[in-house]
Amino acid sequence: MFYINCFLVYSILGFLLETLVAIITRSHFNSGILYGPWTPVYGIGALLIMLISHYFFMNLHMPRWQETIIVFLIITMVLTFIEWIGGIGIEAIFHKVFWDYSNDPTSIGHYISIKMSFIWGIGSILFIYIIHPFLEQYINKIPFWLTIPVFLIFLIDGVITLVMNAKF
Repeated sequence: MFYINCFLVYSILGFLLETLVAIITRSHFNSGILYGPWTPVYGIGALLIMLISHYFFMNLHMPRWQETIIVFLIITMVLTFIEWIGGIGIEAIFHKVFWDYSNDPTSIGHYISIKMSFIWGIGSILFIYIIHPFLEQYINKIPFWLTIPVFLIFLIDGVITLVMNAKF
């Protein structure tokens, strides 16, 4: 249940973060493709950060600062790949473009920006050392009876989104 709770919490926090950024920057983008208040790529990214960092911190046996640099580089590449696949997937399935870095001088195509990749890498280190350790205690307290219905609502939202919006 812990990983499902992490996925849900970080998906919701990602949605809230993007919504806040949209309000502050006065841009008119939507966070994700689902109807509910969650952006699953953040949940997926958080789980990948947790798993990758745990694996390398447990197996590298190097000074922590060196492990952190290696984890930063690997996670930056993984999150960049996820962003690229997500952009391609959303465009292929829903015929929508939610982000386009074409005007960014550090862009590589529409869906990758070296500047954003660096931001994801820095964010992942903040996540590993500050955000997740703080939230983990609360995530551990989420009861089973709450996790299951919220996760079911999330799954139903995904199915409805696919049925209503997919253009195969």
